[in-house]
Amino acid sequence: MVWILGLYLLNTVFMLIIAVREVRRPAKALNWLTIGLILPVIGFGLYLSTSNPVRIRRERLTSPHNESDTLPVSFSRSASVIAHALRHLTVHGLRPVRVQILTNGIETYENLIKSIQNAQRTIDLEYYIYRDDQIGRRITDLLIERAKAGVRIRFLRDGWGSRKFPQHQIIRMMNAGIECRTFFPMRFPWVLSNWNYRNHCKNVVIDGKEAFTGGINVGDEYTGLKPNVGFWHDTHLRMVGEATVDLQTVFDAHWNIASPERMKTRIRWNTKAEDTKKPIQGPRHISQNIVPPGRDVLSKWSAKWSTELGTMDGTDVSTVTSTETLQKAYVQTLEGNPGIPTQVIRQAYFICLTQATQTIDITTPYFVPDADIIMAIKTAIARGVRVRLLVPRHVSPKIVGSASRTYYGELLEAGVQIYLYNKGMLHAKLMIIDGEIAEVGAANYDMRSFRLDYEVCEVFYSADVARELTEQFERDLTDSVPLHIEDLRQRSLSQRILDQGARLLSPLL
Repeated sequence: MVWILGLYLLNTVFMLIIAVREVRRPAKALNWLTIGLILPVIGFGLYLSTSNPVRIRRERLTSPHNESDTLPVSFSRSASVIAHALRHLTVHGLRPVRVQILTNGIETYENLIKSIQNAQRTIDLEYYIYRDDQIGRRITDLLIERAKAGVRIRFLRDGWGSRKFPQHQIIRMMNAGIECRTFFPMRFPWVLSNWNYRNHCKNVVIDGKEAFTGGINVGDEYTGLKPNVGFWHDTHLRMVGEATVDLQTVFDAHWNIASPERMKTRIRWNTKAEDTKKPIQGPRHISQNIVPPGRDVLSKWSAKWSTELGTMDGTDVSTVTSTETLQKAYVQTLEGNPGIPTQVIRQAYFICLTQATQTIDITTPYFVPDADIIMAIKTAIARGVRVRLLVPRHVSPKIVGSASRTYYGELLEAGVQIYLYNKGMLHAKLMIIDGEIAEVGAANYDMRSFRLDYEVCEVFYSADVARELTEQFERDLTDSVPLHIEDLRQRSLSQRILDQGARLLSPLL
């Protein structure tokens, strides 16, 4: 009995520590206190390992010269108010840009490979997930070829998302002259302090004048040609112009806090000669190079997915690269940084939601927001704003989908239109406001993107960009089913209990 009393007192002290540390975030404190009651002592250990303040601290990426940045008078009042409100959160203020919207992996990789092939001076890449599969190896080989041609290349991967990227590929890249670093690697001392803070960005900057960013990592699944994954819908961006300097600034900041790759030996691979005598082929179509494992699988799946990806936008896949369209816009670049008190991404979302006057369309694969974001959405409905939320019908991991369902009821009752994407994997992250403002990036509507991850998102001011994204949103609705309040009420008691239990873990999701 004595040890039980001791455990109770110890756990009480631990819960008091949580309550004091999270006094400014009562919802998060309540969640962790509940976890501490269910898992005495263990819950406090989880709290420390996931909520320990990031040790790498730096200033927020902002410019002192952005206060006077204003949109032309031709823009609506909501656009002007949002641009003005976001000015202190941006990397370098408001910039003109030309942007191409990329709505699937094949289109993204073809443009990326073409741009890498044309690089003359520098290539900087940072990815949360960079796989050593057919797409990954093709890009890796191309990077090695460009490095041997004299292009300076810096390669930054996240220590968790890209933990399976093999060391022998890193050695190949470094032997070719590519500088490689890992963001918070899963080794001492990072694993003891910063393991829960991840670099969720997917950014490439080429020659300081062209950049790619958005939701697409490097992996076969993003092409929609991987059989055990199936169709994959995402949104990525290709930007040209001075706005790429902002993404360069973000990359440099992340590069400076990342760890250089360590090699036990400087191996000179026998296959190095093969690398030089087998150059990367020209702009063959990506779908001709991605071959699902096994000939029987290839014959079954390649035609199906080539057709789906080709007809996705009403065009044939063979014409994707020849029909690129660069839209003119103004853009603000935002970086989410857990090393500073301001939750930049969350605050930006809140500003956009509260200043919308006509319409809000949101696409996100993970919807586990906090109370303020929910209130901002409900308040928008009360002002007469039409709000549509598009989320995947099947969420992976399932625990996130369970937690998400607990938010749908009150939103439906408030008047939000919720649609469940039913065609395949939905991974796009975007928000369109009043037909003139569009936010696209890597950040989700969840606590992790708001508080724990290094993120990047772009806020565009352009009726053309908003129109193109809205047209894609409308096409996505044809592949979705509306969610009704009756659908939630028909769920069994056990399912609802599991959903509520998953919501308790929202600080970790």
